[in-house]
Amino acid sequence: MGIKTTTLSKKLYFITSTVIDWMDIFTRPTYKHIVTESLEYCQANKGLEIYAWVLMTNHLHMVIGTRDGYVLSDTLRDFKKYTSKTLIKAIQNNPQESRKELILNRCKFRGENDNKVTNFKFWQDDNYIEQLYSYDFLKQKLDYIHQNPVRQEIVESPEDYLYSSARNYHGQDGILKVTIVR
Repeated sequence: MGIKTTTLSKKLYFITSTVIDWMDIFTRPTYKHIVTESLEYCQANKGLEIYAWVLMTNHLHMVIGTRDGYVLSDTLRDFKKYTSKTLIKAIQNNPQESRKELILNRCKFRGENDNKVTNFKFWQDDNYIEQLYSYDFLKQKLDYIHQNPVRQEIVESPEDYLYSSARNYHGQDGILKVTIVR
């Protein structure tokens, strides 16, 4: 995957998107791939620029921005709408999903109690978002993102976690293209 290097010259944001009720959904590769493929689509077609990311079992952290002419909130809205529908279908159609009834019932209950949702609700409404106003603050968030799987004792070293940009920052190919900040 290609890597581009940049300095902090435009508005970047630290964003966290969380699954409703903090349910551990992203434990199966199939579900993780839906998220990463959608992010890749947003990069190619919706102006998303990813500087760092990590997909944990129940949330997604990113440092992101957008190319000129794109609105970040629109891109995030479209990403969450698409992944919500696609993940629910994947869960419904997965014969190996032992938690299917629990997950779908919870998503349906949350959807029925939200007048903005037709059937199932997957993501919490709001993203946690902070504008990164300095290089030091950005570096703090990069470290936080990349250390997340280590803190959760999933891996010993950040670059060992496949669903993260830590690999890119350690000179390895990552699942997604990222813009490296130096």
